[in-house]
Amino acid sequence: MKTSLEMTEMLPEWATMKSLAAWVIEQGLAVQQIPAPTFDERTRAAYVAGQFTALGLTDISTDALYNVYGRIPGAHATLPATLISAHTDTIFAADTDLSIRHEPGLIYAPGLGDNSMGVSGMFGLAHYLQTDHITPACDLWFVATTREEGLGDLGGMRAAFERLRSRIDGVINLEGLAYGHVYHAGIAVRRLHITVTTPGGHSWLHFGRPSALHVLVDLASRITAIKPSTSPRTTFNIGMIDGGEAINAIATRANLWLDMRSEDRDALAALEKHIRADAAALRRTDVEIKIDVVGDRPAGFLAPSHPLVQMAVMALDKQGVRASLETGSTDANIPLAQDCPAVTIGITRGGNAHRLDEYIEIEPVAAGMRQLIMLTLASADAKLPKTK
Repeated sequence: MKTSLEMTEMLPEWATMKSLAAWVIEQGLAVQQIPAPTFDERTRAAYVAGQFTALGLTDISTDALYNVYGRIPGAHATLPATLISAHTDTIFAADTDLSIRHEPGLIYAPGLGDNSMGVSGMFGLAHYLQTDHITPACDLWFVATTREEGLGDLGGMRAAFERLRSRIDGVINLEGLAYGHVYHAGIAVRRLHITVTTPGGHSWLHFGRPSALHVLVDLASRITAIKPSTSPRTTFNIGMIDGGEAINAIATRANLWLDMRSEDRDALAALEKHIRADAAALRRTDVEIKIDVVGDRPAGFLAPSHPLVQMAVMALDKQGVRASLETGSTDANIPLAQDCPAVTIGITRGGNAHRLDEYIEIEPVAAGMRQLIMLTLASADAKLPKTK
């Protein structure tokens, strides 16, 4: 039996990694073929639970949100565990055409990179450890999370972290298309649903009455005129807008969905305050504007000098890749916001995420799995300090 400490000094053979990579891609395609829109991940969760069983994990369970849990016991039960996570949900509706197309060096399939390859990378890690009879120094908790995308608001990771937080001291989160990057900071995200309602009327007979659509596009115009902070970087996007009843009717209802992001919570709050003031300026006795918060992802930061970040950087360096340190919004936001060290790394490269022509590159998968194995074993041997 090999311990993880011994394995950190031994790089997995490339022949082994190429064989594992082929298996991981096969598993990724199997996961991708199971529809899993946010809030409807049940069928994919059942498949994950079956794979966890086949891979020999223990303590397998599925919670009310369809997060799937499994554990590989470590050599030292008293050590804090490491959590390996990957989200199962996609942005695609259940009836989306999930056809797969192969081209030289590439595979096209919606949702394959984001995040079926993250899930299959998690499978591949467990497969490698169990097949090669490697016992990590500490327990490894594998969690396939739900509700990462869109209005899911990281709901799956919120529940999973709350369940396991007392047992772990670090998180390695997997995103299929992030190979070469190390996400060490989570940006703050706020999402608003803004609804305008008015009495409405006939476009000819009642011309001059306020239209919910007219008010909404006025508000949207004011929002798009805002110049947000560039340092810390702060952004916004009106992602959806709709309303009205007919071309010849003064609209009684209209709404938009607004996504706001920032590297700094205070900058994000300032942006939201500005938008709420613009909305207040447009309210009248016959114009109601309602603002609902539909997403609130917390921010968190792990210093580049932190051991977990440095181990992730070194694992990529062993593959001949210079790591790119990144900030973003991932499941890792949740542990980072609660002072638990977390990084997000990738399994391969690709492009067109969230589009029907999404694709992955085949060649980097072996190196992606190699860095994941090395980082996992190294972090399992380390006592990780808090984020601060």
